[in-house]
Amino acid sequence: MFVEEKKELILKKLKEQGLRITNQRKLIIDAILENEYSCCKEIYCQVCEVDSSIGIATVYRMIKVLEDIGAIDRRNMYRVCFNENCNKADRCIVQFDDNSQVRLSSEEWNKIVKAGLQSFGYLNNKNVELIEIIECNKNASVSVQN
Repeated sequence: MFVEEKKELILKKLKEQGLRITNQRKLIIDAILENEYSCCKEIYCQVCEVDSSIGIATVYRMIKVLEDIGAIDRRNMYRVCFNENCNKADRCIVQFDDNSQVRLSSEEWNKIVKAGLQSFGYLNNKNVELIEIIECNKNASVSVQN
């Protein structure tokens, strides 16, 4: 889904909730759709560069509203980048139900994802640009460190 389509869908949901569509709300939505953030303060700093009248409380309230309508999940504001040239060690830890774990380097993680996508026929001469992990239940966990 393209950024403009996502924005329109969010604005529609906000209107359905009876909320006014203000310039500040639009600015916050634009910032979230166009960039990656790990916390509300980062969003606040970004939008303040455009409109210094926006307060941090406005950003926190808007994040809460977006979470309430299901547009974002504040607990999962990470994106996992797929970079075949990355060689940092132990970037991914997989824990199994018997409490054993395996540590995967970025290179191993990339090979596993690529092999899985290939085996299911998803690659078809394409390269993976981005993998986004969305938390589905309380037992799911994603930890990404830059």
